[in-house]
Amino acid sequence: MDYDIKKGWMKNIKGDLLPNIMKEIFGNVKRCNDQFVSSYGVMAKIKVKITQEGAMNIEIENIPELCTKYSGAALDEAIIDSKKKLNIFVERATGFDVKARKRRIQEKAKKGIL
Repeated sequence: MDYDIKKGWMKNIKGDLLPNIMKEIFGNVKRCNDQFVSSYGVMAKIKVKITQEGAMNIEIENIPELCTKYSGAALDEAIIDSKKKLNIFVERATGFDVKARKRRIQEKAKKGIL
């Protein structure tokens, strides 16, 4: 999914700052060509790439065998925890909180940009 980066926010993620944020939140990060890859909880891969000045793409691949690794309440907790961590990361990486991202997506959808 593509995310807008808040105007003037690039200074907070340039150079080693973006991978440092990923390592701090997810506990791991590696560079693969022009993107950074991490994993956490139910997310087997979190791929992050700055696509242009002011935009970033984040792709998530979930663990295919979730039901064998987690079950019942543990699965629910793992999903909720993973989603919270992802939201924390996206906010720190883009400068927009959940409400602002939702509003921006709704505006784009109304304009037919999505």
